[in-house]
Amino acid sequence: MNWDDSAYLISKNRYSENSIIAEVFTENHGKISGIIFGGTSKKIKNYLQIGNKIYVNYNTKSPTRIGYFKIEILKALTPLYFDENQKLSCISSAMHLIKLLTAEAQSNKEIFILIDNFFHILASDYWIQEYIFWELELLKLLGYDLELKNIVEQEVVDDKINYFVKSSTEKKIIPNFLIEKNYDNVDLKSLLKGLKLVTDYLEKSILKPNNLNLPNSRTHFVNLLK
Repeated sequence: MNWDDSAYLISKNRYSENSIIAEVFTENHGKISGIIFGGTSKKIKNYLQIGNKIYVNYNTKSPTRIGYFKIEILKALTPLYFDENQKLSCISSAMHLIKLLTAEAQSNKEIFILIDNFFHILASDYWIQEYIFWELELLKLLGYDLELKNIVEQEVVDDKINYFVKSSTEKKIIPNFLIEKNYDNVDLKSLLKGLKLVTDYLEKSILKPNNLNLPNSRTHFVNLLK
């Protein structure tokens, strides 16, 4: 099997002294793993930043055996944020979620487009709240739509609308911006509550039922925001 495609690098691990095993999310073939021979060389390793957009040529002799990539750089996106620790950590977190939650060799152009959109989000003045909506959209595309608008109740406290969801055991406050889709004047406390809401849903509905753990990269990203 031999094909060419555009892709984002979502993970890499050393395979031998000169090579690495890379995982990429491609436009037409979904998530694919392959060996990059010479991936530790100075010429190539600078391209291999998690999140960079690359062009891959993939070869394998058998669908049951790991193939190998030849790569070219399309867009060096991650180096743009080498001096911005929060955004750099966000890239690592987002790519790790893509790696963890998507199936091998299952085409999903909507997720590829979502990764495209992720890098537009990082350039926004409201990138943190937009990223939270990005995570919710990722979960929706994977079949785990939180449908907040359909489950929240509201109350007025001190002339302010509060949103919440209530079960038999707890009442959970939902940050207003998640319901009202408002990007102005959202404080850090509300943003952290939004991220925790997604984290709790992710762990309860997806990770724990599949014996998976929350990526350390996402915990690190949230801690950098505090």
